[in-house]
Amino acid sequence: MSDSNTTDFRNPSTFILLGIPGLEAAHIWISIPFCAMYTIAILGNFTILFIIKTEPSLHEPMFYFLCMLAITDLVMSTSTVPKMLSIFWFNSREISFSACLTQMYFVHSFSAMESGILVAMAFDRYVAICHPLRHSMILKNSAVAKIGLAMVLHSCMLALPYPFLVRRYPYCRTNIIPHFYCGHIAVVKLACADIRINSYYGLFNLFSVIGVDVFFIAVSYTLILRAVFRLPTKDARLKTFGTCISHLCAISVLYIPDLFSSLIQRFGDNVPLHFLILITSVYQLVPPMIHPIIYGMRTKQIRDRLHRLFTHKDD
Repeated sequence: MSDSNTTDFRNPSTFILLGIPGLEAAHIWISIPFCAMYTIAILGNFTILFIIKTEPSLHEPMFYFLCMLAITDLVMSTSTVPKMLSIFWFNSREISFSACLTQMYFVHSFSAMESGILVAMAFDRYVAICHPLRHSMILKNSAVAKIGLAMVLHSCMLALPYPFLVRRYPYCRTNIIPHFYCGHIAVVKLACADIRINSYYGLFNLFSVIGVDVFFIAVSYTLILRAVFRLPTKDARLKTFGTCISHLCAISVLYIPDLFSSLIQRFGDNVPLHFLILITSVYQLVPPMIHPIIYGMRTKQIRDRLHRLFTHKDD
């Protein structure tokens, strides 16, 4: 190996991604379920997008937000999984410095975007349940477009400092990243400098995104539950709250592994590295795979359209 791994350089030309250190012998076997999950995520999310685009009855705010979620899932998973599989299958470990920063930006910006979309979906459920007669007036197409634009701008601006903070450091220790993608903390730990500002900004970003978004989701569901419990019959309460189950599952699938992974990465010094990376892979792979399954199974309009799609026969 060249001595570029130990020489002082401010902008390394390449980084080396190790995949899952300690489990190199099992990379091929690990790649099988990972590839299957990625394939399901790609097919499932494109199916959701196709169904909503071709079915006029689904041109409603909830399904527009679902389209945004599907696009975000596609970008999130595609930002990391193909490179991970190339490491597992072809031992293609090198990634250029620019590509590493680009991957870092996409992962962090679309992660924040996904969280923001779940907030918008919670707001949609709140309006639909608490103010059903005003739903079409409050969430017009123009309002949905503005919410989507605001989420994109907010997420992109929050993630923008990451590549600039990383680029300014010298990397004199090594250019080997013990991970399968260029995460912010994984990269700056290689720097020969004080990285406290990166750590503080990362924590600020984590809690300002997840903390604020979870707060607004909690407020929405507090108001939803209050409205549900005011309904006269148990059947009405169950039917109304049942419209929120898909969204609650999506929230759990996204936030629990994300928060767990972020906190362990910063404070879990005694946690085995391969365990941490496997937890991160759950966050990268499971939500994009599960979201179309959840909404496909739980949403009657999508189930019906899928049924017609696969049972349609030419006359």
